Amino acid sequence: MNAKLILPLVALAGCTTPSFQGVFAPANTPEVSAPTPTLDETPAPPPANATTVAQFDTTTEDERAAAVTQVTTAETRLGVSIASLGSPADPGIWLKTPLVDELSKGRIVYNGASVNVELRPSARAPGSGSQISLAAMRLIEAPLTSLPELEVFKQ
Repeated sequence: MNAKLILPLVALAGCTTPSFQGVFAPANTPEVSAPTPTLDETPAPPPANATTVAQFDTTTEDERAAAVTQVTTAETRLGVSIASLGSPADPGIWLKTPLVDELSKGRIVYNGASVNVELRPSARAPGSGSQISLAAMRLIEAPLTSLPELEVFKQ
């Protein structure tokens, strides 16, 4: 019977050993990441209290008009990629994709809609899919919860 009383005390004393210290400590908070490199140095970040799609999409009417204007430069078809919605807090009209190794201008096509985008390298394995900005997703008129199949071109 005495062993039943001593066992919990011994177990509790083991909690002070270095191997158990920090188990119940608060989690480390992640550091704020550096801003994503971009070709467009003017994208405004969304307000801290943004809650709606319109509030997160900080692109201007002129930026949206330029994105859907057909560009007459030589381009190379890079392939097809399935895209998910990227971080809504990352402003601009962009596609993070494993199809490019450096920041460049490009174009995506979805269901006949063509949008000029900034192509950002994702540093992921080929075939791993892409991430598309909120503004670009709205311009191609894809449902925000969908995984659109995009044809990707580099200019």
